[in-house]
Amino acid sequence: MTSKRLEFADDAAAMEYYAEQGWTDGLPVVPPTPSRVARFLDQAGRPASAIIGTEPTKGRVITTEKVAINAVMAGCLPEHLPLILAAVEAICEPKFNLHAVSVSTMGAAVLTVVNGPVVGELGLRSGVDLFGPGNRGNATIGRAIRLVITNASGAVSGELDKAALGHPGKYTWCIAEAEDASPWSSLHEEKGLSTFQSAITVYPGLSPIQVNPPPTTNPELILASLADALFTTGPDQDDLVVVLSLEIVGHLKAAGWTKDRVKEALYRAGQRTASAWAKVGAPVSEDDPDVLIGTVNSPDSVTIIVAGGEAGGGCAVIQLWGGGTNSRPVTREIKI
Repeated sequence: MTSKRLEFADDAAAMEYYAEQGWTDGLPVVPPTPSRVARFLDQAGRPASAIIGTEPTKGRVITTEKVAINAVMAGCLPEHLPLILAAVEAICEPKFNLHAVSVSTMGAAVLTVVNGPVVGELGLRSGVDLFGPGNRGNATIGRAIRLVITNASGAVSGELDKAALGHPGKYTWCIAEAEDASPWSSLHEEKGLSTFQSAITVYPGLSPIQVNPPPTTNPELILASLADALFTTGPDQDDLVVVLSLEIVGHLKAAGWTKDRVKEALYRAGQRTASAWAKVGAPVSEDDPDVLIGTVNSPDSVTIIVAGGEAGGGCAVIQLWGGGTNSRPVTREIKI
């Protein structure tokens, strides 16, 4: 984006100009006028010129002001900015490997999971239609992160972003975990933060695979039904995200299952023999054709997120770009 001061007859003219320059995701944006950006910067808690992160390959420096501009364009509210700043800090950490994630032909999107008191404060969605439309916070926060990647880091779709297919999460992909409905520790507590802190965790996610388990309350059968979805991700994943809806979690809770037991069951469900993997073209190097090889390397390689509706029993398996090895998830506290 240019630093030149632009003047337009009205918002409609500005929106058309931004679209022509390729500064959007293909949808109309809110023109980032100085007064609009200033209202966002009042919520930043840091100077406009403060460096939030640097895209290392291209050397693009991302400042508070650049993030605020893209948050305005995405249709965010000013109070969303601290969360977006934390997310941008996270994706700029070297271990997330932003450049590779955003230009790869695999077409990963940034899945942003929100935890802590900020979920209620901002009214973020953790329930029905979790990945769907309708919640302003979820929709615009995720969109702002994508616009920062496009405009501030330079990963423009069709230019540096060479995704073979991509997926809808590249427009926006921000969810909250349903901590109040979960019988287990939250994602951000697993990452070392307290329940009183607010946090985001970012993942380089490929498109989710939705699974509807059979109509049963039996935990073994429920989790075994995810086996085929797990197999599609290939062997030896170092990290894999599984979203369990509240109906499913209710059955697991009633049966007294811990989160560790759920992870163990998913680890077992995702195992097949070396010869079975080889038949579907998976790269395996084991000499023994009968040795079991897992979709994930260990139960700890499964990340469980509790979210979604209370009826319908849906689950989702989300494979990570690079198998969770070439890009690592990052958790950051949201400082409000």
